[in-house]
Amino acid sequence: MDIGLSRHLKISQLRLIAAIAEHGQLGLAAEALAMTQPAASRMLNEIEKNLSAKLFERTARGMEATLIGRAISQRAHNLLVELRDLSQDVEELKQGNGGYTTVGAVTGAAVGFVIPAIRVLKAMSPKAEVHVNVEASDVLVHDLAAGKNDFVLARLPRSVDPRDFEITPARTEQVRLVVRADHPLAGAEKVSVHDLSRYEWVMQSHRAPIREAVESVFLKQAAPLPTNITNTTSLLAMIAILVHSNAIAALASEVPELLMSDKVGARLAVLPLEESIVMSPYNLIMVKGRQLSPIANRLRILVANELNQAPASKN
Repeated sequence: MDIGLSRHLKISQLRLIAAIAEHGQLGLAAEALAMTQPAASRMLNEIEKNLSAKLFERTARGMEATLIGRAISQRAHNLLVELRDLSQDVEELKQGNGGYTTVGAVTGAAVGFVIPAIRVLKAMSPKAEVHVNVEASDVLVHDLAAGKNDFVLARLPRSVDPRDFEITPARTEQVRLVVRADHPLAGAEKVSVHDLSRYEWVMQSHRAPIREAVESVFLKQAAPLPTNITNTTSLLAMIAILVHSNAIAALASEVPELLMSDKVGARLAVLPLEESIVMSPYNLIMVKGRQLSPIANRLRILVANELNQAPASKN
């Protein structure tokens, strides 16, 4: 039966459906939309009456979408994000700007591929406004689904349904162990993981892919795991700890390559490990069915070109 959604649903109603699906509570959805809860309840009742379909079930845990509710809320969310982006694009183009886009990436991908792509984009469209979010993969993908990122270079968390996304394999990251230039191990010809346990470490927290990759090598070699660890996702904090101590930092290979280049000249060293450390691959991820703005799509193509053209040594 054709329920004529285009005739029955207004933008304000789509916003309410998307908000309830996101927050799982009618009160929280109403608050996010600056509505009273009774007004939100009346609007939801009107929507369900017009559609002759139940969109949400009230449970002890809150509001859970029905099959129809889930289908409508997903498309409502995508439509609202596209309308927001369209409004931004129109205003920016009217003002003579080049458009607006937000991309997310894990650290190595941001340094190695996103930043070079942005440089190319800015050479073509200097007035384009580009925002780069560098976070852990679960944060990046959550923000992607919420419309805060146009696309991301990240690993897909186990908690999300891959069928909701367009996923293009990107790169496998090599891990480098970085120390200050005058670290006791900096001049060694080869370093075993057995030599590293007694030193201070600075790493991302448990379950981070780079931490898991490092620990898996220790376990494979039957070496004691490091116990003196400072946990942080901040690259600046890692560098500050490195230069003031004998700490060891685990970083994606693109990061020390940049820091130790002639343009930066950081006094750091990469330890020559006997065994390589490799992280799980990351992907270029977009929300399925969501239309990118022209500037976002141009940046996506440039990032894909960087990934395809990079030599194997950059991997």
